[in-house]
Amino acid sequence: MAKRDYYEVLGVDRGANKEDIKRAYRKIAVANHPDRNPGDKAAEERFKEATEAYEILADDKRRQAYDQFGFAGVEGMSGAGAGGFSTAYRDFEDIFGDFGGIFDSFFGGRRQSGRRESVQRGSDLRYDLEIEFKEAAFGARKEVSYPKEISCDRCSGSGSEPGSGKKTCPTCGGAGQVRRNSGFFSIAQTCPTCSGEGTIVEKPCSKCGGNGLLKKQQKINVTIPSGVEDGRRIRIPEQGDAGPRGGPPGDLFVVIRIRSHEYFERDGFDVYCVIPVSFTQAALGAELLVPTLEDKRVKVKIPAGTQNNKILRLRNEGIPHASSGRRGDMYIRILVTVPQRLSTRSKALLKELAEAEGEETSPKPVPLTDLR
Repeated sequence: MAKRDYYEVLGVDRGANKEDIKRAYRKIAVANHPDRNPGDKAAEERFKEATEAYEILADDKRRQAYDQFGFAGVEGMSGAGAGGFSTAYRDFEDIFGDFGGIFDSFFGGRRQSGRRESVQRGSDLRYDLEIEFKEAAFGARKEVSYPKEISCDRCSGSGSEPGSGKKTCPTCGGAGQVRRNSGFFSIAQTCPTCSGEGTIVEKPCSKCGGNGLLKKQQKINVTIPSGVEDGRRIRIPEQGDAGPRGGPPGDLFVVIRIRSHEYFERDGFDVYCVIPVSFTQAALGAELLVPTLEDKRVKVKIPAGTQNNKILRLRNEGIPHASSGRRGDMYIRILVTVPQRLSTRSKALLKELAEAEGEETSPKPVPLTDLR
């Protein structure tokens, strides 16, 4: 396939300055770099094409030759063996210096070894814990059991049989990286044999098979703070999986799931319930003993003439705050119940009441503002 014009490849005009050319190349190269598009041959070709174009246009002498004679003027100049390549090479570091090692993977730059220099931390774990409504309100202490990885007690997490050691990885020669050549550039990849460590165990541990880790069922007690909400994550430090090769353990995150209550629901630290009130209690007023979330009975005064759905508040009978100790309130919605079966005597009394009150037989609608 015929080569495209270098200016067309980078999407710049012939009068573009070096900064314009650099920005254009950076955008194309970052988007199409093979490390970011594994297995995508089209992206790899776009990257190679853009790199060749930049290598020529970034160098004043080669750009002048290309502008004057086209591809014939720079024939043999592109590629790692061409004169003046070091200038463009230094520009690559400037272009990709903040992209976490992309520059190093282009041409085998300054990082000669991918060997891991820091100890790897273990994985964090998640445990979904379902608790009762009241346990969430007032706090609790729950035992949880879950599988986790622990450091092997035979090899102390090293993966080597006691008495044996490690040897240099035969695949990467201790570098921790292997390189794949593609045209005029090479791409560094983590060594598949040693996983980037540069060494392998000579004799794997007979208990853990060289992994350095074992599975164990762990049991711990988790403190649930009062007022905890559904979906809250509680972090238990260092109770996750052990780190490989003696690395520090991860954390355990306990996610709270709260079961619904038969009579109560919550809104923040306030609780709500519905209490049935008879027709006569609502009309004449009454004193009722209402159960709270703590199963105690609180005296509540029902005012005479109480309407259906009226809300009454009991202060400090809601859910306590774990930090301050203050409590929310309890809200009671009144449900006025109408008897479905009446005795003859009750019917006569209600009929007499209706006549005495002069009940309206052709009522007007209630303004919506009165219901808000």
